[in-house]
Amino acid sequence: MCGIVGYEGGRQACEILIDALSRLEYRGYDSAGIALLGEGAIHIERRKGKVEELRKIVSGAALKGSIGLAHTRWATHGVPSERNAHPHRAGDVVVVHNGIVENYLELKERLKKAGHVFMSDTDTEVIPHLIADYAQKGRDFTDSVRLALKELKGSWAIGVLKESERTLVAAKNQSPLIVGIGDGEYFIASDIPAIINRTDRFVFLEDNDMAIFKGRSMRLINVDGEDVVREVRQVRWATAMAEKGGYRHFMLKEIFEQPRAISDTLLGRAREEEGEVEFEGVELPDLAGLRKIWMVACGTSHHACMIGKHMIETNLRIPVETDVASEFRYRDPIVSPGDLFIAVSQSGETADTIAAMREARSRGASTLSICNVLGSTLAREADNVVFTHAGPEIGVASTKAFTTQIAVMFLLMLYIGRRVGILDCQDVRERLQEIRSVPRKVQSVLDRARCIQTAAGRYMSFRNFLFLGRGINFPTALEGALKLKEISYIHAEAHAAGEMKHGPIALIDEGMPVVCVSPSDRTCKKTCGNMEEVLARKGSVLLVSDDEAHEMAARATEVIAVPRTVYELQPILSMVPLQLLAYHIADLLGMDVDQPRNLAKSVTVE
Repeated sequence: MCGIVGYEGGRQACEILIDALSRLEYRGYDSAGIALLGEGAIHIERRKGKVEELRKIVSGAALKGSIGLAHTRWATHGVPSERNAHPHRAGDVVVVHNGIVENYLELKERLKKAGHVFMSDTDTEVIPHLIADYAQKGRDFTDSVRLALKELKGSWAIGVLKESERTLVAAKNQSPLIVGIGDGEYFIASDIPAIINRTDRFVFLEDNDMAIFKGRSMRLINVDGEDVVREVRQVRWATAMAEKGGYRHFMLKEIFEQPRAISDTLLGRAREEEGEVEFEGVELPDLAGLRKIWMVACGTSHHACMIGKHMIETNLRIPVETDVASEFRYRDPIVSPGDLFIAVSQSGETADTIAAMREARSRGASTLSICNVLGSTLAREADNVVFTHAGPEIGVASTKAFTTQIAVMFLLMLYIGRRVGILDCQDVRERLQEIRSVPRKVQSVLDRARCIQTAAGRYMSFRNFLFLGRGINFPTALEGALKLKEISYIHAEAHAAGEMKHGPIALIDEGMPVVCVSPSDRTCKKTCGNMEEVLARKGSVLLVSDDEAHEMAARATEVIAVPRTVYELQPILSMVPLQLLAYHIADLLGMDVDQPRNLAKSVTVE
């Protein structure tokens, strides 16, 4: 969740690092710091708060140095404060760290007995002290780092500098870290957007890899000291894709990018004329004997999985179990050899989802990941991977990642259906025609965004919301509530509409708006009954529907119309106005939409 950047090359590192940090702000953080190695000395500046506060300090200090590290911290051990901010120092060793050192108390106690003095409350500080301890015993810099890392338990991505060495060391285990390769210069970063404006060539470090940068060269080894080779990959994200492009916030830009993102996700896969779906490089084993599918994720991606379950069970009659990744391993799940386990994550670095996939594989399941980031851990470790082609998603509240995940799940349902003989070419051809129309229909919703902004103005003063949906749109309601609470800090909860009378109806009064997602499907009549119950108790109803003749349209307080599509794809069209509603309410309230408090874009710790 923290952000790491580093530089070794021929230019002054300060502005490069600060710029890269600002591009990682979406990950969520509470403090920031920088370390620059100048002429034989390392200068460190740290500040609680935004990167801009750090920028003011370093700009005035005119710091020099062509090697450096910088960091944004999201507090795990120790409160947000300047003393707990990174980089941390022990003697002439400086470290930035993302992850959690699970055995830090044991290591800290041992090091304190050896005379080391600690200045922070963090788990991270044991790392520079451990490296310094090995150096004091006569080990060289690289060996000191390597041996220290072998003692750590938990997850870590680190950057290390030593005052007496003009060397930068980076290493990772269960936390993301990439290397960017420039012209006679190297960058390290937690995520591609930090440095995509500097290079399009990347090395994705694997667990227990160490990258050593010295004299504008790079050597890769593992923690056992053995040389390793990793592929250099080109990432064709345009720099402009990770910039606001005239929009007020990244989140708004990404909402409006959804027609393009969905189209890109379909490109080359939806072979309409042949009535086929193809995923390059995907070879799912023994689909004819497939008895069960697992779909596991966290947060927004979990809501997408719930929609995927509806698609597959309704059309293919294959049992699908969805689970929250953070719970999966701790309930002794009944996973059998031959099951298909689908792990879903925008970043491909969500720690709980990675751990769940590893657990499923250990029990014999075939694994497939759906993610958005080339070279991510899920992409590398799964037996098969299907990428969404959403492009970089910077806003913490996920939007285009969610809708492209649904698009991939729809294609995956068709892909499996053809291969197990449940769907024929004509079935697939007709459904591909429908999903190809979805980007245009999403655009038609976006063209009416001004109406949704107006509605947001009428609802912004309420402090509680209830979202209702049935069937495949219950997850849509869950996602709508999540979007609102994430960025506006308004309490919002969602329920399957039929459950309202089993408790939530007690909350209904004139102060409780109810958002009902009610397209013209087989559950529509039932949901009308729920809306009647709300209105009878003086609640207000905001109706999202694809039916202009919906029997509640005349009585609802607010109606947001969306185009009609097939049952399985309706959540995409119903979700877009809910994203806009949440965005505009938060913006009207003056919230930090792209960086909501306490949240991070990529949750890389459990």
